Amino acid sequence: MKIAVVGATGLVGTVMLKVLEERNFPLTELIPVASEKSVGKEISFKGKKYAVVNMETAIAMRPDIALFSAGGGTSTTYAPLFAEAGTTVIDNSSAWRMDPSKKLIVPEVNASELSIDDKIIANPNCSTIQMVVALKPLHDKYRIKRVVVSTYQSVTGTGVKAVEQMMNERNGITDGPMAYAYPIDLNVIPQIDVFTENGYTKEEMKMILETRKIMGDDSIKVTATTVRIPVMGGHSESVNIEFENDFDLADVRDLLTKTEGIIVVDDPANLKYPMPKDAHEKDEVFVGRIRRDESLPNTLNMWIVADNLRKGAATNAVQIAEYLVKSELI
Repeated sequence: MKIAVVGATGLVGTVMLKVLEERNFPLTELIPVASEKSVGKEISFKGKKYAVVNMETAIAMRPDIALFSAGGGTSTTYAPLFAEAGTTVIDNSSAWRMDPSKKLIVPEVNASELSIDDKIIANPNCSTIQMVVALKPLHDKYRIKRVVVSTYQSVTGTGVKAVEQMMNERNGITDGPMAYAYPIDLNVIPQIDVFTENGYTKEEMKMILETRKIMGDDSIKVTATTVRIPVMGGHSESVNIEFENDFDLADVRDLLTKTEGIIVVDDPANLKYPMPKDAHEKDEVFVGRIRRDESLPNTLNMWIVADNLRKGAATNAVQIAEYLVKSELI
């Protein structure tokens, strides 16, 4: 079982390696891949050193699975070349997510859609992943009509430069790199990615379109506002869900508690609710503040938190790989 990690020296690629090691993924050979400037560098994995190689070398080595986290342009160019060599690509960029010929997979939601013929599999956007994990069991039971989501997203979602900007601002350093158009520390920026013609940002449109595709239901209405906040550890979401059918709150809590990949933290009397610092370096999706929306019938409010670098990216990709191996689809 040969596994390539493309973008192995980047923020998400580094977490992918960590998750592969922690989950004891059954690989026999690791192929770390990065840009030419990183070729020859060594990375450690399970006590061994591995030299970073370039794309062409990795393709020639014909890995069974390639986990991609190297940007949309790289994925568009190289994912098909890996696929032609017989490799199954699990891509973390936005390049293939809305391609109708490619599956968009969150294992707890729709892994059963995968077949042996899927050679390029898309990993969804981080903010979408954590939301649909919580939405799926509720949709199956009560049928979702509409979702209103506001996100509170970690600077780690932007990358190393954003983390550096925030820490520099926190430490009074004014001449460091700027990942954002504005200061982020002691601030909130209601823009993630670029604006589109309809006034929504690309991040917001990703949540709208990806949710429908993953859930397999274009009738679900979704509207989103995505916001960057000065925190580390994970993304948080305030989610308002209108159902076709009424629900019992105790049943909702019980259903979520029994759902794979979800941890319910919902004890307001003792000030227990999910926070990014609690989700940090965890693979689960945390759900709390579960309550009825008293302004509309059949409507629920929830607060959803997950580590965006893990379940929102690296862990989800590795879980897809685990499913492929377990189901003998490679």
